[in-house]
Amino acid sequence: MSRAVLSAGSNIGDPTAHLRSVVEAFADDLVAVSAVYSTPPWGGVEQEDFRNITLVVDGPHDARGWLERGFDLERAAERTREIRWGPRTLDVDVVTVSESGQVVVSGDPDLTLPHPRAAQRAFVLVPWLEIEPDATLWTPDGTRAVSDLVAGLDAAERDAVRPVGRLTGVES
Repeated sequence: MSRAVLSAGSNIGDPTAHLRSVVEAFADDLVAVSAVYSTPPWGGVEQEDFRNITLVVDGPHDARGWLERGFDLERAAERTREIRWGPRTLDVDVVTVSESGQVVVSGDPDLTLPHPRAAQRAFVLVPWLEIEPDATLWTPDGTRAVSDLVAGLDAAERDAVRPVGRLTGVES
């Protein structure tokens, strides 16, 4: 058994449908799902704003299992990886995983955990804080409260992450 925090985003096609597919796929393991947030793109590539959600899941998967399930959903949404940080139908990232109460720390290039840039990304942290106000994230500088990480972000970046609604029919 493990507990994972996942971040999902979409800005091509029907973002709401893509995000709903993630929630439905993880329904049996779902602990909580955030509201849908409108977020500016990260990385400097000109594109539409994203719709993002954060999920907390708990189930019989290891870290690689959560990653593979995310990849399956990306493939089903016909995600292509042509431009780094470019537009996408669906992106599902594993932010952090705990197994037997211990945070999984991995430097594997295919699955670096916790996600190496999660502590810097308002589109991950703000929705996560909504559903887990006491959440913490292991960083190379030590474990940090997600609320402190959010407070430390640039105010303009943090304020640009805006809730735009909930996925109807989804319980969190």
